[in-house]
Amino acid sequence: MPYKFPQRRLLSSSRDSIPVNSSVDSPFESSAPIDAGNSMRKPISLWPGMYHSPVTNALWEARSSIFERLSNNNVPADAPSPNELIAKPPSKSRTSIVYKFSNDYILREQYRNPWNEIRMGKLLEDLDALAGTISFKHCSRDDSTTRPLLLVTASVDKIVLKKPIRVDTDLTITGAVTWVGRSSLEIQMEVTQSAIETSDASDSLALTANFTFVARDYKTGKSAPVNQISPETERERLLWKEAEERNQMRKKKRGEKKQGIENGEEVKRLNELLAEGRIFCDMPALADRDSILIRDTCLQNSLVCQPQQRNIHGRIFGGFLMRRAFELAFATAYTFAGTAPCFVEVDHVDFLKPVDVGNFLRFKSCVLYTELENPDQPLINVEVVAHVTRPELRSSEVSNKFYFTYTVRPDAIKNGLKIRNVVPATEEEARRVIERMDAEKM
Repeated sequence: MPYKFPQRRLLSSSRDSIPVNSSVDSPFESSAPIDAGNSMRKPISLWPGMYHSPVTNALWEARSSIFERLSNNNVPADAPSPNELIAKPPSKSRTSIVYKFSNDYILREQYRNPWNEIRMGKLLEDLDALAGTISFKHCSRDDSTTRPLLLVTASVDKIVLKKPIRVDTDLTITGAVTWVGRSSLEIQMEVTQSAIETSDASDSLALTANFTFVARDYKTGKSAPVNQISPETERERLLWKEAEERNQMRKKKRGEKKQGIENGEEVKRLNELLAEGRIFCDMPALADRDSILIRDTCLQNSLVCQPQQRNIHGRIFGGFLMRRAFELAFATAYTFAGTAPCFVEVDHVDFLKPVDVGNFLRFKSCVLYTELENPDQPLINVEVVAHVTRPELRSSEVSNKFYFTYTVRPDAIKNGLKIRNVVPATEEEARRVIERMDAEKM
């Protein structure tokens, strides 16, 4: 498909990376990147088991070995948390993973979707696992007399696909800590895949993402300070500045959120969105056949969270939630469009509530709106809301909101496929649409 993606420099060269080693003896000191198809398969204490991808298994195995080392050194449960912070350069946390799709048939089969393309949900799961390992490396200490920190995913900034990702060509994920606050840190991730027709390194950049993790004291659960960062190169200083600006923007958005639609222009937008929906509800025979109500695009599924879906801290793995949300969003876009959709991006994600083993989790999705200005590349915007439901307490809370954007293949458009306009039927739906449209512009 004819994506026109902007070019940018890569996060790091391969020789600058400090890759993960899945060895239990020395998890972070290997000279070669981890082979995604070669992770050790033996169960060890604190390791969540074999449910997840081989990459996630290998990364958690490496982190678990550090916890085991601390446990073997008999660190008491009431040991103090780290109080002597140090500054680390980004190179100390930089980590790479290589997927040898070109010659590993078993690995390729694990990541192949029905259209012989990459299974994007599993890749999102791996990105979260790698970001967690990178944050762990930045915050870890060689001093075995202190408790390790509890690190959890707080948010994910926009994940953008720069070009289609193949499942028959080797793939590399590289990431490093680029910014640190008092108790939070941002990890920039880049997925690269060499293009056969060009040797230009910038053409290999396939996907970018920024993850924010927060540190909690392992015993008290309160926020805990983390090691600071000391950028060494001009590129690292630029990345720190960009991350600082994103952090300030997040704070500004939180301060401005839910101020309401008050001015006349916004009320006009609200009424315009509701106009077609009112015709659907009041005079359905006269409704536009090229439009559809939001509520008629909805899908949902539910599950009870199992122990195999937990991370090493005992909570449900954030990457698992992203994968399940992506797969439901994909199915929603698929049934709406009538053809297999193509992933474009994930918008900002906030992890609002933790999800525990045994929780009843419900995912609800809908096509929130479509963008049809460019007939050659219509965009389908899908919302997925995850609810943590506790039947015993008769309670339900929103854990996450995900916003995915898809398009369709050019050949489907050439063959006469037409994407419908999606309209809200209630004021609450119209407000959600306006909020997302405004967020996309920022």
